[in-house]
Amino acid sequence: MAVITSLDALEAIKAKYIGDIELPADSGKTRIVVGRATCGDAAGAGPVFEQLKKDIDAKGFSEKVELIATGCVGICQYEPVFEVYGCDGSRTTYVNMDAEKAAEVFEGHIVGGNAVSKYTIGPVSEDSEAASLEETEFYKLQKRIVLHNCGIIDPEKIEEYIARDGYKAIFKALTEMTPEDVIKVMLDSGLRGRGGAGFPTGRKWQFAYASKGDKKYVCCNADEGDPGAFMDRAVLEGDPHAVIEAMTIAAYAIGSDEGYIYVRAEYPVAIKRLQIAIEQAKGYGLLGENIFGTGFNFDLKLRLGAGAFVCGEETALMTSIEGKRGEPRPRPPFPAVKGLFGVPTILNNVETYANVAQIILKGAEWFSAMGTKPSDKGTGSTGTKVFALGGKIAHTGLVEIPMGTTLSTVLNEIGGGVPGGKKFKAAQIGGPSGGCIPASQIDVAIDYDNLTSIGAMMGSGGLIVMDEDNCMVDIARYFLDFTVDESCGQCPPCRTGTQRMLELLDKIIAGNGEMKDLDKLNDLAGYIKDASLCGLGQTAPNPVLSTIRYFRDEYVAHIVDKKCPAHVCKDLLDFVIDPEKCIGCTLCKRSCPVSAISGETRKPHVIDREKCIKCGACMTACRFGAISKQ
Repeated sequence: MAVITSLDALEAIKAKYIGDIELPADSGKTRIVVGRATCGDAAGAGPVFEQLKKDIDAKGFSEKVELIATGCVGICQYEPVFEVYGCDGSRTTYVNMDAEKAAEVFEGHIVGGNAVSKYTIGPVSEDSEAASLEETEFYKLQKRIVLHNCGIIDPEKIEEYIARDGYKAIFKALTEMTPEDVIKVMLDSGLRGRGGAGFPTGRKWQFAYASKGDKKYVCCNADEGDPGAFMDRAVLEGDPHAVIEAMTIAAYAIGSDEGYIYVRAEYPVAIKRLQIAIEQAKGYGLLGENIFGTGFNFDLKLRLGAGAFVCGEETALMTSIEGKRGEPRPRPPFPAVKGLFGVPTILNNVETYANVAQIILKGAEWFSAMGTKPSDKGTGSTGTKVFALGGKIAHTGLVEIPMGTTLSTVLNEIGGGVPGGKKFKAAQIGGPSGGCIPASQIDVAIDYDNLTSIGAMMGSGGLIVMDEDNCMVDIARYFLDFTVDESCGQCPPCRTGTQRMLELLDKIIAGNGEMKDLDKLNDLAGYIKDASLCGLGQTAPNPVLSTIRYFRDEYVAHIVDKKCPAHVCKDLLDFVIDPEKCIGCTLCKRSCPVSAISGETRKPHVIDREKCIKCGACMTACRFGAISKQ
């Protein structure tokens, strides 16, 4: 592996390998790309990949067909997924694959030359079919910047990243720009931190650049801990060099020669691909000493986190890298002045870094043209945002949209709406630090300022959809219970205050609540937000506050009527058998684990409410819809 010292050397690699991605018309080649991120492998992509490999070898097609393991393709409910790229420009997406189906597709499509339509991605609308992912509404309404390589390139082959203009941005920065120029581009782009708070990235770099010191650090927060969030994992698994290149650019901008990627130990695929990417970059001289012969040095190391949610907070993360217990530190001084090992440090998350190279290559105006402009609500939000779309939604997966796209567009057009004829109730955005967006606000334009104005926040990008069967009091309790469990316990407002809030929610859910408990929740929330040491505590009350704001009637129903309108909270519901529908088949009786159901064969049965543990096994077993929750 020869060290790359010039733009010509990069272009030579691009010319050699771009044909593997964008197949020339006269090549006669086919490229099969199998989604083998964590989600794909968990769904069974491994056997699919091995079957395709076996068929290629058995048919003697190794010169005609290139088989690639890529990252997350994006549309998760269809995993395992693989795509066939032809030299005629065609792209065919096969979904819900297994080894047997893969063999059939290979025989029909690769050998026979005809797409096997019964396994392609399916309907775009009622009167049309899609052969590829890019033809679907899920894909067409997205704008992929962060994810532009994910699901397309082989993340374990640096040459494919270079073939997609990889490492050109750092070459441009080192040879055509001063550190001040780089920072100005970042400032002009309007890029805000994608980790939650939305602090301007360029300003953070500017502060670190201005800080005096012979040693500075660049850190990446890949400690993605929000329930339902997997955006950063997908980028690391599908495009690790984008983060490495961006961190090198950041290091040049602030005057650093060393960096750390702090990644969750629970992300083995991401860790493996990062390790491979770092070694490959060093092999080409794109990391290490004298990068591109400019005299600039930058080394990069991995540090594995043990899964503590609080280590997503920047000062706790740095304390953990130092080998200490991951606890937040008081600010000021901020990390840009005194961070890792007591020296100036910048920390951005994976998604933030994944934008940087594209901004340097294409310019601040290109990036800032996307998104929302400054208004009376705030400073605006440029570029795109990646969301992990999950919950009660037809199309789960990774979605990258321009800032300012409405929630309605994301849910109904990209996400395909709430399945099963159910009504959309709310979307939890931003995880435990975020808030609920109710159905009445479904047309809100998604950006930092608009979300803050309705009591939510962007957060890292988890977007969990809920329908009429979700209890919002139970949802608030779920997220607060998570925060209580993950609190480091260092400061009393978070350690004790969140526990008291959780106790009040438990009391309400158990049917023992009082109306004054709502005032107590609001008062406690204010104390916790104002007095907690770090962002975990300061934002912990958000799910409770937003559900009280928009779903107060559900809290009142729990407290006054002793009923859970969604029939979720066990202490406030009963299972009842309708004697008009029950035929006495005894299925419910036989399924009850505590013998709470009695009755004779062919006669209506009865549930003993004193014995019933409300597990729902009887309702699941009943084939005649005779059992309901009340």
